[in-house]
Amino acid sequence: MGFEIPFCCYARAMAAKKLGPRKTPPVLPEEALRRFAVLEKAVRQDHYQIDEMESALGMYVIGFHYGWKVLHLVHSKKTIAKYERLLGIKVREAFDEYGPDADRTNAYRLIQSVTNFWKLVSGDEKASLQLDKRALIE
Repeated sequence: MGFEIPFCCYARAMAAKKLGPRKTPPVLPEEALRRFAVLEKAVRQDHYQIDEMESALGMYVIGFHYGWKVLHLVHSKKTIAKYERLLGIKVREAFDEYGPDADRTNAYRLIQSVTNFWKLVSGDEKASLQLDKRALIE
């Protein structure tokens, strides 16, 4: 009978091999509880579509990594407003302008290439770079 590695340890070891150095610092327990409370409160509401809530929760989680400017470029203003309502937050208050991992995104590169962020978001200014704003840098 051989020694088996518990799944949680195996998963952690495999993730550590595939991931590069961590830019986003570990979350302190108090902050983790605060973030979870936002998620829990949102899910406990009575009226929402499950797929929309799932997407809003995902945006909330990655917002801490990429920041509100990347979120505003990736999502439409209407989508951001819908997710803010579902979560009971304001994106610009909940997240930093740029998160620690923002520079891993094409959206960040596009934002850096223009003179006016809000004109880029609205479509009034076009970026000179031809990149998929929703992708990570390869």
